[in-house]
Amino acid sequence: MNASAPMVSIIVPAHNEEALLGATLASLRTAADALGEPYEIVVVDDSSTDRTAAIAREQGARVVGASVHQIAAARNAGAGAAGGSLFVFVDADTIVPARILRDAVQAMHDGAAGGGASAVFEPAAPRWAHRAIGVAAWIMRLAAWAPGCFIFARREAFERAAGFDERYFASEEIHLSRALKRQGPFVMLRDSVVTSARKAEHYSMSHTLWLMLRMLWLPSLRRREGLEFWYTRHDKPNKT
Repeated sequence: MNASAPMVSIIVPAHNEEALLGATLASLRTAADALGEPYEIVVVDDSSTDRTAAIAREQGARVVGASVHQIAAARNAGAGAAGGSLFVFVDADTIVPARILRDAVQAMHDGAAGGGASAVFEPAAPRWAHRAIGVAAWIMRLAAWAPGCFIFARREAFERAAGFDERYFASEEIHLSRALKRQGPFVMLRDSVVTSARKAEHYSMSHTLWLMLRMLWLPSLRRREGLEFWYTRHDKPNKT
């Protein structure tokens, strides 16, 4: 595709996400339709064995096959296949309100190299999970780090930043946020996307907090072992 096309490319990495992907893509299509400018939705099907690819096609997305087994590499594969000049990366379990997508695209039109939005859990999440994600969101906003579930970048800034760092199996969004800030303005939007709390129903509060602290020790994130929190699928439909 023409890499200079004035188009928004929404990139969704997915591995066995048939339970969640449909709602995510429906929200993205509604939000993108409201933009009034060309867009595409690219789903990176990373070795799924369920109906992930079929659901993506049913929802009108373009499916890119991959066998990378890593979130950073899957996102990079989507960027490499995308045709737009503006990238928006969204996780397969995340609902994006139209106003957030609009503000992200406008920020890039105004010259931002990239940015993101905070995330909140769906209302039914455990109370401790709401507190935990609130603390995480406060820290990430203070540091101007975008969460992996919603991060955006101008194509040229993304390429100069060398994309997501594939040396890491987690925290790759933090590394990209830092790299994008060296390319130009980095904008954290005021509103929040809504992400699934499915992991919170399978892990304890103490284990989740330990994993959050572990992210500060970067060498431990260069191995998949012990990172089941990010790499094990837990099916629970998300809600709009």
